[in-house]
Amino acid sequence: MVNGITGANKKDYHSSGVNPGRDFVPETYTDLRSVKKGDKCAKCGKELVFSRGIEVGHTFKLGLKYSKAMKAVYLDEAGKENLLVMGCYGIGVSRIVAATIEQSNDENGIIWPLQLAPYQVIVVPVNYADEQTKKVADDIYKQLTDAGIETVMDDRDERAGMKFKDADLIGIPYRITIGERNLKDGKVELKARRDGPKDSKLVPIGSIVEETKKLLGI
Repeated sequence: MVNGITGANKKDYHSSGVNPGRDFVPETYTDLRSVKKGDKCAKCGKELVFSRGIEVGHTFKLGLKYSKAMKAVYLDEAGKENLLVMGCYGIGVSRIVAATIEQSNDENGIIWPLQLAPYQVIVVPVNYADEQTKKVADDIYKQLTDAGIETVMDDRDERAGMKFKDADLIGIPYRITIGERNLKDGKVELKARRDGPKDSKLVPIGSIVEETKKLLGI
């Protein structure tokens, strides 16, 4: 550094033309500026990139502290006693949930991956008060549950649009919709939460459980 500017030990005053070695002798050199996106890496020369992260688990090396207190030892191959080098780990369950939602969502709500979803399938009868709709919805719900598929039924007395909106908001991976119009053709609607509104497909009632199992990989 040549002809630098430094503080003059007085408020709002600075000294210019300052040279280390001539005007003062530095005790140490320290990077005092926070790096910014686009700065060059001091080691590889590539541009620095920033990204967000969340700690969902951690490990701690405990060393010999507790081994000594508990006299926790093991015998090595020579038959000699040695203290255990201990460690522990933790997993943040609520953090995993928060991180998943943060990474997997859209404008309509949560998109749960199957591994973390509270339910795998939601059965939505458009009009649960209709006798045929109720029977088909109950049968499908029972068959899915008996097959070990985690299923929830939306049997509320609400408009279909509200049920669909709530299903998207909650983010259950797959939705089976039972409506009177499709029942006339012996079919129900199957839709993945990740798909767009036009990506649903009609499945014969007798095939819906097997079709769902294929999607779930079971």
